[in-house]
Amino acid sequence: MRLIRVGFLFGLMAMLTLAAAATISAAGGRPLATTLSGAEEVPGPGDADGSGRARITVNPGLAEICFWLEVHDIDPAIAAHIHVGNAGEAGPVVVGLAAPASGQSNGCVAVTRALAKAIIQNPSHYYVNVHNPAFKAGAVRGQLGD
Repeated sequence: MRLIRVGFLFGLMAMLTLAAAATISAAGGRPLATTLSGAEEVPGPGDADGSGRARITVNPGLAEICFWLEVHDIDPAIAAHIHVGNAGEAGPVVVGLAAPASGQSNGCVAVTRALAKAIIQNPSHYYVNVHNPAFKAGAVRGQLGD
């Protein structure tokens, strides 16, 4: 009887795992990532010892961008954005993100389908940056890549 219960639990867990994977797959989207550093901030200087990572998923079909941010040694973060701009250039904000005030943040934000498509078509023309009071123009930055 105990083996039947254990088998049932494993089967149920497998079904739930497959259902979760199907949901993520159905949501689709293009994953992009970047490493954040103070050295990349333009115009500098950024926070010399600041660092972090950003992962975003751009989904034009759902007209949204989902994100996960993690930063270190820049606290407290007060703002985070996706900007349009090539490497070495500063550009305007196109998407506001939740600031990783306690070191991490995540969520999804609505965007136009046109913007989502533009980011997917040319990710290297966009960058993520995080701001704090000491570095109001940006503490860390990372260019999105292909």
